[in-house]
Amino acid sequence: MVKRTSLEGDPCPIARSLDAIGDWWSLLIIRDAFLGVRRFSAFQRSLGLAKNILTVRLRALVDRGILAIEPADDGSAYHDYVLTAKGRGLFPILVALRQWSEEFDDHPEQITTTLVDRVNRRPVRKLLLAAEDGTPLTAEQTTLAGR
Repeated sequence: MVKRTSLEGDPCPIARSLDAIGDWWSLLIIRDAFLGVRRFSAFQRSLGLAKNILTVRLRALVDRGILAIEPADDGSAYHDYVLTAKGRGLFPILVALRQWSEEFDDHPEQITTTLVDRVNRRPVRKLLLAAEDGTPLTAEQTTLAGR
């Protein structure tokens, strides 16, 4: 396996975020955690990932504070992987990726689920980037400023 270059000290927050998340397997682990997966065996079943690769990815997500290890709530000797506040903060990122795919995927008919509000069971509105006053913004209407 090729060793990754750390982007931890990069001044770009996008690069730093990618360093913290890791890779696409890690995003799929996080997706599954949002869907209620908590046990190593359940992650492995869902993702079809080799045990050694899953072990490394879970350890990295714990080390980065995205997942935490807790004793299993059923009293068994197993432990659960649960999202931390930092991990739950990734929810809008996953929603944005999902919505981008729903809009631009070459085969949207193969997408078999829709993200809905639990209470009303209605589709979630597309994420919107807005100015402080609520005005919608496009990429062309934004720029980077020094601090």
